[in-house]
Amino acid sequence: MAILARAFPPGARMVIDAHHHLWTRAYPWMAGDELAPLRRPYTVDDLRAAVGGRVQRTVLVQAVGEQGETVELLATAAGSGGLVAGVVGWVDLTAPDVADRIAALRAGTGGELLVGIRHQVQDEPDPGWLSRPEVRRGIAAVGAAGLAYDLLVRTPQLGAAAQAVAELPEVRFVLDHLAKPPIAAGEWEPWASGTAALARYPNVVAKLSGLVTEARWDDWDAARIGRYARHALASFGPARCAFGSDWPVCTLAARYGEVLDLAEQLTAALDPSQRADVFAGTAIRCYRL
Repeated sequence: MAILARAFPPGARMVIDAHHHLWTRAYPWMAGDELAPLRRPYTVDDLRAAVGGRVQRTVLVQAVGEQGETVELLATAAGSGGLVAGVVGWVDLTAPDVADRIAALRAGTGGELLVGIRHQVQDEPDPGWLSRPEVRRGIAAVGAAGLAYDLLVRTPQLGAAAQAVAELPEVRFVLDHLAKPPIAAGEWEPWASGTAALARYPNVVAKLSGLVTEARWDDWDAARIGRYARHALASFGPARCAFGSDWPVCTLAARYGEVLDLAEQLTAALDPSQRADVFAGTAIRCYRL
């Protein structure tokens, strides 16, 4: 925290984007005409142009279950001129040598920027995947390495996520995209109860990220998205919520600036210290930037 604080004098507005992606190639999940705009390289230069000076630091998040991608992301972060302050990477959590794999990532270029690990649990057909002993063992190794674990889950997987959070209190968990609420359908339960239950555990924080693409891409507004964001802010509290753009995925529905403007609107009722948490403090603490 002190490292970043030295870069910003007292009173200056710091904004950290706690969730975005970069890639140099298309991934299998990008198939389909609706995702065609994502099937091109997105680089640090593209990110810098997109943020337009409104964001000072970012957290770069893996987009595919390949350790090689994490090696690339760490090297990219190391060459970003300080813009990318941390990387949430991927390792095979079920591997018996997961601790060694994390150590290998840290030994490479940019390894000191590894701040978390994530797996695309949302794509696992077993809603109880997080309850598997080998997975829990892997997540425990992530925590033992001093890293956060990002939860990429949907509503049916929130129960297993809560169990993991409860049984691994020493691990810092980060809920991505508020577990992808059903905004487009206007549905509320069981998502609301599931996220509220997860919020009862102090070792988990939530990202206000990815919400525009959970709404209708061609018809979203702050009023409809705001209901879900307010629930997260009330459940977790601003000190455990963090802004994330989910760029460039968000560009399917909104430009980077529009996503940041939306976050400003959704947090307008908070006091300055609470907004400072959402836009920087929570990310600094949970990822130990």
